[in-house]
Amino acid sequence: MVCNSLVDAYCKTRCLDRACQLFQEMPERDCVTLNAMITGFSKDGMNEDAIKLFMQMQRFGFKPSEFTFAAILCAGIGLDDIVFGQQIHSFVVKTNFVWNVFVGNALLDFYSKHSRVLEARKFFDEMPELDGVSYNVIISGYAWDGKVKESLDLFQELQYTRFDRRQFPLATLLSIAANTLDLEMGRQIHSQAIVSTADSEVLVGNSLVDVYAKCGRFEEAKKIFANLAHKSTVPWTAMISGYVQKGLHEESLKLFNEMRRTNVSADQATFASILRASANLASLSLGKQLHSFVIRSGFMSNVFSGSALVDMYAKCGSLKDALQSFKEMPERNPVSWNALISAYAQNGDGVGTLMSFEQMVQSGFQPDSVSFLSVLTACSHCGHIDKALQYFNSMTQVYKLVPKKEHYASLVDVLCRSGRFDEAEKLMAQMPFEPDEIMWSSVLNSCRIHKNQELAKKAADQLFSMEELRDAAPYVNMSNIYAAVGQWDNVGKVKKAMRDRGVKKVPAYSWVEIEHKNHVFSANDKSHPQMGDIMRKIDMLAKQMEKEGYKPDTSCALHNVDEEIKAESLKYHSERLAIAYALISTPEGSPILVMKNLRACIDCHAAIKIELSD
Repeated sequence: MVCNSLVDAYCKTRCLDRACQLFQEMPERDCVTLNAMITGFSKDGMNEDAIKLFMQMQRFGFKPSEFTFAAILCAGIGLDDIVFGQQIHSFVVKTNFVWNVFVGNALLDFYSKHSRVLEARKFFDEMPELDGVSYNVIISGYAWDGKVKESLDLFQELQYTRFDRRQFPLATLLSIAANTLDLEMGRQIHSQAIVSTADSEVLVGNSLVDVYAKCGRFEEAKKIFANLAHKSTVPWTAMISGYVQKGLHEESLKLFNEMRRTNVSADQATFASILRASANLASLSLGKQLHSFVIRSGFMSNVFSGSALVDMYAKCGSLKDALQSFKEMPERNPVSWNALISAYAQNGDGVGTLMSFEQMVQSGFQPDSVSFLSVLTACSHCGHIDKALQYFNSMTQVYKLVPKKEHYASLVDVLCRSGRFDEAEKLMAQMPFEPDEIMWSSVLNSCRIHKNQELAKKAADQLFSMEELRDAAPYVNMSNIYAAVGQWDNVGKVKKAMRDRGVKKVPAYSWVEIEHKNHVFSANDKSHPQMGDIMRKIDMLAKQMEKEGYKPDTSCALHNVDEEIKAESLKYHSERLAIAYALISTPEGSPILVMKNLRACIDCHAAIKIELSD
């Protein structure tokens, strides 16, 4: 008994070397000794050692107890071996332990964590005795498997039992509310947590912060966060992630710095969120600082941190660094392959996109809906119509995936960009969704390029009749279509309709980072302190470009003024101001990275190629 207590103590304090030494030296052992060692091995992740000892236990003639089965099933979860678990299940039945609720819960947990929720539910329904843990395990299993309705139905059933309400799976329910952005559900669960005093539990408190942050209720989230007895990495990351998801990237960075000042260590989830903030801010220098911090923190080998780095570099326009980050990843999964495919697609490299997709398949990974969305986007930008149709069809025929609305929208965009409007309209009529704002906007934009005024008017009417619009882009596009053919009366009508509706045009901005500071420009913006130098540089470049044969495309200046004024206004578009400033502020030969919130016009695209060709 004394030796058993010592073995148990060593195992529970993670001193397995001493536990093993004592185990070997014991002149007599019993079931308790073996159970303590098996439990110690499984809890420390030494799953194969736990199973070997379990096999020895059978050879020694010792009978397993409920603690033996719980420990060995835990080892089976660690090994990710479903067949082994099924064998243990058979052994449980043969030894008549299936009636034991402790063993039953261990089996439920095993099946749930292997995403075998159907088997778990069948076993749950057959269990002769249930307790609160049984409900917790099956509810959590359904939640992990994305079966929200089943989780909620069982939780309602649980509430009619007499089990301890403080032990209800409130953290799991709160995670469902957070992921579905269901604020009302989150508040109801919060009320239950207060009534049962479970809100003081660490897991529940962290989950409350997460649900309010993801639903954008930052005041409530901050209040709960401030009252947490122990602020680990988890609630800090929940707050940071909430800010990032709501587009409050600067706030997320401030909170990350505050987290560092309090000496709380970041983990892979923290880095994934903060790198996403850096990507959305398109700050390459900040991204590189974070990359260094990831290396110093020892998370470079983590597949999620690596994938976030690939995504960050791609969105900051540095495909070279994105590819290097991918090559340096010691382990890859579908998320990292999707990040690579998306990196190529975002940077307009159609060949690289399709090549990396095929490499993903050859590496034994199954492409998912995210993979196909990037491929279709790349096909759209590169004009690969037949390839787009081929990949779209392979989703259902080869990979048994159901195309989502985004996939149909991408295919519509492919067809419209190439002027195949009849096929696009036919696809929109046949798809299992009503065409939305994104699809009709794609049609309208392509009509502007291909000068299809009849279909443009139809698309515009569909957009103007929608209850909600993200911005004034449809009105601006239709106005530009009329302006391009000189129908200024119609331009005025569209602009009046836009004013009457109260939607505003999104201003075009370009920004460039010089010495860790962002310099933001808008068209004809004269507010920069070095505007005199910038304009002199633009005039000098204009003369050089004229010698190279550049002629301004005044069709891009959609104002009812003479040609000379139109040509002059094109010189001061936001991206040209940003480039001119970068040229006078950086050493010759330095790379220039200009970021924009909207696409460049055709004239700027042509002008920039000539400006920077020398």
